[in-house]
Formats: sequence, C-alpha cells, structure tokens
Amino acid sequence: MTEPTLRLHRADQFTAPESPERRVALPNDADPREADLRGMDAVELHFPKFTDGRAFSQAFLLCRRLGFTGVIRATGDVLVDQLVQMQRSGFTDAVLRDDQSLAHAERLLASAPAFYQGDAVQPAPRFVSPSREVTA
Repeated sequence: MTEPTLRLHRADQFTAPESPERRVALPNDADPREADLRGMDAVELHFPKFTDGRAFSQAFLLCRRLGFTGVIRATGDVLVDQLVQMQRSGFTDAVLRDDQSLAHAERLLASAPAFYQGDAVQPAPRFVSPSREVTA
C-alpha cells in the first residue's frame, strides 16, 4: 500500500499551476456537495485562521463522499501543526503561511508515515488485510 503524500508549498513562493477556469476556491462555510465541480482540477479550501477547522470537513466530504480525485489544496492560515490531519482528511496540497518552515513540515510528515485507524485517504484500518477490506 502506498502511503499518501501531502505536497507542501510556501505562500510567498506559490502560484497555482491550474488555470483559473479549472480551479475553484470554496469559502470555509460552503457545502462542497452543492458546488459544481465538473471540469475542475483543483479545489482550494481556505483556513481564515488556525483555529477554524471547517475546511477539514470540506476536504473529507470532497475526498470520501464526493469522490473528487483532483487536487484539494489548503490555503490561508496554514501551519505545520495542521499538516498530519490535513493529509488524513484528504488534502493533497498545503500552502503554508510565509513564516512556516518547509523543512520542519517535511520532518513532521515523515515522523507519522502510517496510522492504525482508517481515515479519508486510507479508510480501512491497518489491521484489515486487503482481501477483507470493507467498502464504505
């Protein structure tokens, strides 16, 4: 099983690679189930402040419930402390606040390569063999 990776960027050096027509930014109070994602390569979910975690729920909905397979990018007040949970919630990209260290972020993600319980990206717990996986 290949473990998911979270691509990291710094806000002061980041430019979205997708064209604006293929990318949508959802406010953190929007319901992703109501968004028209046809033809979208990327969805940007905004963290207006570190303590507002509604984008985690949005990412989970996009990844698990809606089956969105494009880029799910975290923007805004994104800190290193949030990265492991972002990866487990379904984010594929994180644009770190300018004052955050990419090296520290990479070390943090490397320190937790797998988890016992399932999550948005790997729904089956680690103790379930691939032949006995349950689909949600």
